Amino acid sequence: MAYNLCSSPSSPSPDHLLFCNSLSAPRPLNLTPYHPLPKPKKPISISPHSKPSLQITHVSTQNPLSAQTPSPNQNPDHKTGSSSKTHIWVNPKNPRASQLRHKSQNSRYDSLVKVAGLLNSCNALEKDVYSILGELGYKIVEQDAVIVLNNMSNVNTAPMVLKYFQERIKLNKEGILYNVTLKVFRKCKDLDRAEKLFDEMLERGIRPDNVTFSTIISCARLCSLPKKAVEWFEKMPSFGCEPDNVTFAVMIDAYGRAGNVEMALSLYDRARTENWRIDAVTFSTVIRIYGTSGNFDGCLNVYEEMKALGVKPNLVLYNTLLDAMGRAKRPWQVKTIYKEMLNNGFTPGWATYAALLRAYGKARYGEDAISVYREMKEKGLELNVVLYNTLLAMCADVGFTDEAIDIFEDMKSSENCKPDSWTFSSLITVYSCCGKVSEAEDKLNEMLDAGFEPNIYVLTSLIQCYGKANRTDDVVRTFNRILELGITPDERSCGCLLNVMTQTPKEELVKLTGCIEKANPKLGVVVKLLVEETNIEGDIFKSEAGELLDSIGADVRKAYCNCLIDLCINLNLLERACELLDLGLTLEIYTDIQSKSPIQWSLHLKSLSLGAALTALHIWMNDLSKVLEDGEELPSLLGINTGHGKHKYSDKGLAGVFESHLKELNAPFHEAPDKVGWFLTTKVAAKSWLESRRSHEVVAA
Repeated sequence: MAYNLCSSPSSPSPDHLLFCNSLSAPRPLNLTPYHPLPKPKKPISISPHSKPSLQITHVSTQNPLSAQTPSPNQNPDHKTGSSSKTHIWVNPKNPRASQLRHKSQNSRYDSLVKVAGLLNSCNALEKDVYSILGELGYKIVEQDAVIVLNNMSNVNTAPMVLKYFQERIKLNKEGILYNVTLKVFRKCKDLDRAEKLFDEMLERGIRPDNVTFSTIISCARLCSLPKKAVEWFEKMPSFGCEPDNVTFAVMIDAYGRAGNVEMALSLYDRARTENWRIDAVTFSTVIRIYGTSGNFDGCLNVYEEMKALGVKPNLVLYNTLLDAMGRAKRPWQVKTIYKEMLNNGFTPGWATYAALLRAYGKARYGEDAISVYREMKEKGLELNVVLYNTLLAMCADVGFTDEAIDIFEDMKSSENCKPDSWTFSSLITVYSCCGKVSEAEDKLNEMLDAGFEPNIYVLTSLIQCYGKANRTDDVVRTFNRILELGITPDERSCGCLLNVMTQTPKEELVKLTGCIEKANPKLGVVVKLLVEETNIEGDIFKSEAGELLDSIGADVRKAYCNCLIDLCINLNLLERACELLDLGLTLEIYTDIQSKSPIQWSLHLKSLSLGAALTALHIWMNDLSKVLEDGEELPSLLGINTGHGKHKYSDKGLAGVFESHLKELNAPFHEAPDKVGWFLTTKVAAKSWLESRRSHEVVAA
């Protein structure tokens, strides 16, 4: 039998609610055996206008009862807990026997369903409930009670209905009535009443079974109370109930949501070994667990296992997987999964778009993020503060100035979403990176008017803005404001000061040196040695620089090293720049700058600042000259790879600057027509140029 597991609280679809009806395979209906009367002289027939009644003495609550459930032929003389006089025997040889049985069963079932409908809509008063049930007469049987309760959805009247049947029927399987009543509470997500009914069962001496526990467990899941589901699951052994595979499979989800990751994954491993049937909701929980723990490859493996087992993913699973791949910074996989989701006929919802925005925003996929944002607006979906801020931060990082302004205005016009300090921080960063001082200051004032104090990020952005505008005094004033607010400058703010120094005229550098000394004394020592052009003997400078780079975070080392080399180039300290580049290579701050093959040697400069790239070119050319001096051969082709990108806040790129510099050097490198960002030359041209260069150096000496 194929099982359907209960859905998660976030998506209680009707299909998933079948879980509680399928914790164990439905038992076949035990039909009361037919005991024929002594054969009469003439065949007994039944009038088509009569209303025969058929009785089922054993019922299953595993699946909803239907009018098509087979019914037994009941001997009028067969004694049961209720009167049997209304049960009419149908001659099996009668050609209309099957039709008569079906008609009889439909009629009885339909009448009971109608009664259930009346009970769902009536007042929760015992007299009203009993009045409706009184229409059933006194010859009701246990099966009638099950059908009525099974079709109810009113938690207020269901207990009264149960009480009515308990008072009037001699029950053989009273636990079944409790189980179908528990289903009513589950339909309405009323765990409190379900638990109270369980206590009542125990007081009456009725032993709960697997169906009892599975119904309460699924009710807890629907109520978004996974810890309660775990609590009820762990009670089962004390009542002699052994969970089956379906219950275990459901508990993977419950344990995962309750935070017991170890137990959830242990059950999942067991599920794979024993081939349990797991639904998409549970697979979604396992993917979420792996994603939270950072095992993103595990997320994809679970997804592939699910597809291999033929389990169809649902929208919740797709959203969970998209979110995990977004946190993994794998936007290419986000695109693939999203495309597959659309191809499978799913319509993206708010959660889907939110996952896409977070993924593309974090990965700085600007065009894709803006496209998702516009699609959300077209569909009338509102963004929250977090999503707006994610978009604005992405715009600040990739240089989408106009888009950021439009998004900010849209956010301000939203009724349910107002800008916060992070919103203003992103806007100020956007303007600061563009060097738009007045706009950045306006946003700072707007931020203050809204009641938000500037933080280290805002003030650091302003330092950058004033630096671009060559307003050194304002840089110093803003830095002092950081100290006055009691904020400790972090590595990012120190890096920003260092970057500003690379754009500041030499005569004003001393103003910034004092700020850097206060922010980071180790950095201050290195900068002071460069700015004051102190004559240093031996490797003192390199030692101080190495100590500095060892003391800072790995995420800012390259930025610091790039800025220090740029500062050296601006101060015409090429030797110091070479020392810093060598230090960067030794500490593996820079990697894969050079590559060699039998036919081509290349210099890769994409990850370097302009100053660092020029320094690397200088060292490379010296290395090539040394090769020739040593009588070694150059390869047939030499190449310089600058990359083809442009700076996000500038039309200039490293390729454009390098093209001009190579012309100044009269170097025979020319941009490759079929490889953007590559400058190539032949062995013959390079050898001729290097020899000519060496000759000029000798003459100059």
